[in-house]
Amino acid sequence: MSTTTTTAGSTAPTTDARARRLPGTLRLGLVRGGVELLEYVRERDSVIFGFAYPIVMLAIFATVFGDDDPIVADGVTVSFAQYFLPGMVATGVMLSTYQTLAISIAVDRDDGSLKRLRGTPLPATSYFLGKVFLSLTTVLVQTALLLAVAALAFDVPLPDDPARWVTFAWVFVLGTAAGAVCGVAYSSVPRSGRSASAVVVTPLLVLQFTSGVFFSVSQLPDWMIDLSSLFPLKWIAQGMRSVFLPDAFAAAEPSGAWQPGATAAVLAAWLVVALLVGTRTFRWRRHDDG
Repeated sequence: MSTTTTTAGSTAPTTDARARRLPGTLRLGLVRGGVELLEYVRERDSVIFGFAYPIVMLAIFATVFGDDDPIVADGVTVSFAQYFLPGMVATGVMLSTYQTLAISIAVDRDDGSLKRLRGTPLPATSYFLGKVFLSLTTVLVQTALLLAVAALAFDVPLPDDPARWVTFAWVFVLGTAAGAVCGVAYSSVPRSGRSASAVVVTPLLVLQFTSGVFFSVSQLPDWMIDLSSLFPLKWIAQGMRSVFLPDAFAAAEPSGAWQPGATAAVLAAWLVVALLVGTRTFRWRRHDDG
C-alpha cells in the first residue's frame, strides 16, 4: 500500500489507497436496495394494493367466469383461472418493474431527492441497482403469492415438467430486466411527481387489454395483436402461457406457436434499447430546474 509521511513522521494512506477501501458499486447498490426496500414497506397501502392487484383480478375473473366458461384450444380444455394466470404473472412483472420504477424515480426527481443524491459520493449505477433490487424483490414475492393463491384457491395445476420451469425462469428474468430498464427510461417522461401515476399507468393499462391479459388472444383483432407485439407485455404473457398452459394452446396464438426465440429476441431488444435511451435522457433534476 502506498503511503505518505506526515509532519510527525507517521504514515497515512494516500488518496488512491483510501479510494481502494471505499465500498464497491455493487455493495453500495445492495445497501441502497435495502434503503429502498425499507422505504417501500413503510408505505403499507402501496404494498398491500401492489401485491393484491394481480391476486384480486385473478379472483374476480375466475369467479365471474368460473367452470361455466372454460377455454378450449385444439380439443383441450382449461379453466378460465388457469388461462388467466399467465397474463396476471406478466402483469405483476410489469407492475413491479416498469410501473414502480417509473413512478418512484419521477417522484424522487420532483421532491429533490435525486438532486441531493447526485451531490453525494453514491454512484449513479448504485442508485439504479438499488431500484432494480427493490423491483426484483417485490416481483418475486408477488409472483410467489399469486401462484400459491392460484393453486390453493382455484385448483390451477402448476407445471411438473422441469423444462417448463426453466422457461419460466428465463422469461421471468428477462422480462423483469426489460421492465426495470424501461421504467428507468420512461421515468423522464412525467413532468412532475403529481402527474407520474397517470402518465405511467395509462399506457400499461391499455396494453393489458391489447396483449391478451384479460381476454383470450383469439378474441382480439389482428391489428390490436400487431400493435401489442411491439411491446414487452405481450411477449412476457405469451412466454408465461407456454409455461402454464398445455402445448395444444400454442395453436391459439396468433402465430400458431409459442415462439420462444421471438420472445427472447423482443425482450432483449427492449432491454438494450431502453438502456441506451435511458442513459441519454435520464434527468436528475426537475424539468423546470435546468
